[in-house]
Amino acid sequence: MQRYIMKSLEVTFVFFYIIALFIIALDQFTKWLIVKNLELGESIEVINNFLYITSHRNKGAAWGILEGRMWFFYIITIIVVIGIIYYIQKAAKGKWLLGVSLGFMLGGAIGNFIDRVYRQEVVDFIDTYPFGYNFPIFNIADSALVIGVAMLMIQMLLEERALKKEKSHGENGTHHS
Repeated sequence: MQRYIMKSLEVTFVFFYIIALFIIALDQFTKWLIVKNLELGESIEVINNFLYITSHRNKGAAWGILEGRMWFFYIITIIVVIGIIYYIQKAAKGKWLLGVSLGFMLGGAIGNFIDRVYRQEVVDFIDTYPFGYNFPIFNIADSALVIGVAMLMIQMLLEERALKKEKSHGENGTHHS
C-alpha cells in the first residue's frame, strides 16, 4: 500500500512538471512564430479595438520597469524557480490546485527566463485594449504567471475557509473524533 501511495505522489509531481514543460514549449513556440513572421512593431488585428498580435520586445519587467537590469532578473528568477520547485515537492502533496498553480508559475518564470538569457529581452505579442485601456503587451509566460498566482490565491482562500470551518466545528462542540 505504501509503495502505491509513493508511486501516485511521484505521478502527481510529474504532472505538475509536465504542466510547466507544456507552458514553456507553448510560450517558446509562439515567441518563435512572432520573431520569424512579424517585423518588430508590426501588428495583426484579431478583434477590432480589443485584441491584436503585435511584435514587441521588453528589456525589463512589466510595463518596462527595471529595463536593462538583466542580472537582477537572472538572480530573482533562479531564486523563484528554486522556491517553486521546493514548494511543489514539499507543499503540493495531495493539493492539486496548489500543484497546478505552481506548475503554471514555474512554466511562466522559465519561459521568460529563456528569453532573457538567449535574447537579452522578452518577446511580447498579445496586445489588448480591455474597455478601451491600452494594456501592456504580454506573452504566454506572463499569462501563465498571472493564472498561476490567481489559482494560488484561490487555494489559499479555500484553505483559510476550511480552517475556519474546522475551528468553528471544534468550538461548537460538534467536532467528533
